[in-house]
Amino acid sequence: MATTGVFLMIFLLLHLSVNLFLFSGEKAFNEAVFFMRGNIFVRIMEYVLAVGFIIHILLGVKLHLENQKIKGKVDYAMNFYFTTSFSSRTMIYTGILILCFLVLHLINFMIPMKYSNHSISDYNIVVSLFKNPFYTFIYVFSFLILGIHLNHGFQSSFQSLGLSNKRRLFWIQKLGFLYLWFICSGFSIIAIWFFFNEN
Repeated sequence: MATTGVFLMIFLLLHLSVNLFLFSGEKAFNEAVFFMRGNIFVRIMEYVLAVGFIIHILLGVKLHLENQKIKGKVDYAMNFYFTTSFSSRTMIYTGILILCFLVLHLINFMIPMKYSNHSISDYNIVVSLFKNPFYTFIYVFSFLILGIHLNHGFQSSFQSLGLSNKRRLFWIQKLGFLYLWFICSGFSIIAIWFFFNEN
């Protein structure tokens, strides 16, 4: 669970770095997407990413079911509620919402960008979607949900991998906070910017 989580968090950084080329204009973004699409390493990693995501989902569901069995005991359930954060208690629900957004994201972005006849540029596909207020709202809301998911996921990944202790916990929490704000704000600002500013 932790390994696939870290892998997915690295992917988010890479994905955001490509999306930031939108601010450089149509030519720069299209070239960045073309480079990623034509890179054999990236193409292989797409399949690894898909497998990692599926494993992450299955392990998440398994962990949730195991926790539900344990929480059947009243004393444990009460203790669990008062000693855990909101983000840790809602991991399964934020995970499901993220999965729903991912499906929508693939339908609206990846499939048209990868399998269209390129009569419309990749840049214009993205910008035209961000001109839709309903889609932009869903997009920004989804990254808010992702932030809640990452708030627990980042810290717990380090803990599960044995990289966290009392001395390091403070810095891991700070790094996690910076990471989730960078990722969620970065993607959201792009969507909001093009909603208000691009013709």
